Amino acid sequence: MDIFSLDWIGFILTGFATLFLIGELLVNMRGIFGLLGLGFITVYFTAYLETGSFIIMLIIYLAGILLIMIDGKVVNDGTLATIGLACMLLAVALAAPNLFAGLYAVIGVLIGGFSSPLFLKVFKRRNMWSKITLKDQLTTEKGYNSMNQDYKKLLEKQGVTLSDLRPVGTIRVDNKNYSAVSNAEWIPKNSAVKVTHVDGTKILVEIIENEHRNNTHGS
Repeated sequence: MDIFSLDWIGFILTGFATLFLIGELLVNMRGIFGLLGLGFITVYFTAYLETGSFIIMLIIYLAGILLIMIDGKVVNDGTLATIGLACMLLAVALAAPNLFAGLYAVIGVLIGGFSSPLFLKVFKRRNMWSKITLKDQLTTEKGYNSMNQDYKKLLEKQGVTLSDLRPVGTIRVDNKNYSAVSNAEWIPKNSAVKVTHVDGTKILVEIIENEHRNNTHGS
C-alpha cells in the first residue's frame, strides 16, 4: 500500500515541516531544524506534484514563512502575517490530491506553526532577534533623548504666544512652534513669555511682566 495514498499523511508532513522551519527562525539550531523542515515539505510536494508545480508551490510556501517572519519582527501589524499564512495554507491545499488530504495538510500547517514557539522553552533563542529588538530600542531611545535635548535648550529662552494659554496653548521660540502650558494662569495671545521649566517634551512658561504691562498700556 502506498503511504502517500493515505489522506492523513499530509498532516504529518506539513505539520513537521512548519514546526521545524518556523522553529529554525526562533531558536539557534545551526540549520538542523531548517533542513528537517525543508525535507518534510519537499517530500510532501514531490509526492503529489510534477517538478514545475512543485517548485512554484514550494516558493509560495516558503514566501509565506518569510512574510510571517517580517511581520513579527519588523512591521508588527498582522497584515503580512495573515498574507503569509494564507500563502502557506494555499500551497499545501492546492498540492493535495483530494479535499480530505488538503484539509489534513492545512490543519498540519496550523498546528505546526502554533506549536513551534514551544522550542523556546527548550532551546536557546536566536541572538538575531535580540539584536534587532535591542537596535530598535536603542534607536527609539536615541531619538527620544535627542528630542529631549532640543527641548532642554529652550530653558530660560523667551518667546511669544501664538494662542491664548488657558493654560495650554502654542508658543513660538527661535522661529519654531511648540505646545506649552502656563502655571495655572491665563496668558493672552501675542504675550511675551519665558520658558521656566522643561520636563521631557512638556514646556512650562510664564509671562514676562514688563512686556505684558507695555502691551497693556499700548492697547
